[in-house]
Amino acid sequence: MRDLVEIGMGRTARRTYELDDVNIVPSRRTRSSKEVSTTWQIDAYRFDIPILAHPTDALVSPTFAIELGKRGGLGVINGEGLWGRHADVEAKLARLVEIAETDGGVDAAIRYLQELHAAPLQAELLAAAVAQVRDAGVTTAVRVSPQNARALTPALIKAGIDLLVVHGTIISAEHVVRTEEEPLNLKTFISELDVPVIAGGVSDHRTALHLMRTGAAGVIVGYGSAEGATTTGEVLGIGVPMATAIADAAAARRDYLDETGGRYVHVIADGDIATSGDLAKAIACGADAAVLGTPLAVSAEAAGGGWYWPSAAAHPSVPRGALLPVSYGERPSLDKVLAGPSDDPYGSLNFVGGLRRSMAKAGYSTLKEFQKVGLTVRA
Repeated sequence: MRDLVEIGMGRTARRTYELDDVNIVPSRRTRSSKEVSTTWQIDAYRFDIPILAHPTDALVSPTFAIELGKRGGLGVINGEGLWGRHADVEAKLARLVEIAETDGGVDAAIRYLQELHAAPLQAELLAAAVAQVRDAGVTTAVRVSPQNARALTPALIKAGIDLLVVHGTIISAEHVVRTEEEPLNLKTFISELDVPVIAGGVSDHRTALHLMRTGAAGVIVGYGSAEGATTTGEVLGIGVPMATAIADAAAARRDYLDETGGRYVHVIADGDIATSGDLAKAIACGADAAVLGTPLAVSAEAAGGGWYWPSAAAHPSVPRGALLPVSYGERPSLDKVLAGPSDDPYGSLNFVGGLRRSMAKAGYSTLKEFQKVGLTVRA
């Protein structure tokens, strides 16, 4: 039964929960963390860890995608980012950081980022970035927006991507628009592709179920919220209570599984995951994997040089993200962020180790089993 509260005469709202409101309950059985598996598989692609990198130039360069892929995760290149617009992206990013730290501060850096994104997309540059990742032998994924999916996807398919991510701040299976150009019909679009599609973000059961019915292999839940970096709430007034959103999407997955007689669609959490404990809670609420932004951006391999911004920060008229310094001094390696050893007692390092230990303490050996763990809510 849904918990509704009255916010005024004739107006009610549903009570929802963030990951911080939820705690995992250990069971009567524990096991060694060495006996825990964090593997998951979407379509034909198997991953050792349930971690995707947020598709932002602040994080995912072709080199970073390769390094994360070698460690069992998935780096998603922003197909509408700088790697498809400029040949000297590293120099552009270095200048961006310089502006943020010295010349004009964060506001000037945002304007510079918008200028960089005003350059036209060049298919050959994007194809070269894809080829670099593909040739390294790791799974290759690229993000496109719903608005540009039809225009960009043929070149990406030709370049050899393995997974396509159709990702926006908010996405639906039914987009209403009154223009001469037909809106993207996700169901038709996906049915005509030979590669699996991950689509999102969504925040409720109904929209998640509708996206699953389009044929998507995975659905992203959440808007990539990161404290101080993502400003969708400030700009649009829209927020996602992640624990509830993940649980609702997991319920949609069960409904769709019954509806189709066995087709499983993966739920991928994207938002408010800053520690290994948050990652464990996201899986416990029903996610199969999670998108990480700022936690990975602190690593020495991240493209942003110790700074982070979500992909929506570069929007030409309504930016929904800020440039945020995420690391001071020496940055830890990606290995340390993912697998430790950690010298931080708050869970910002050794994400996979923390997840494995949480699963083991609760007595579960696989991610799908861990989705059944008991939960409590803070009063």
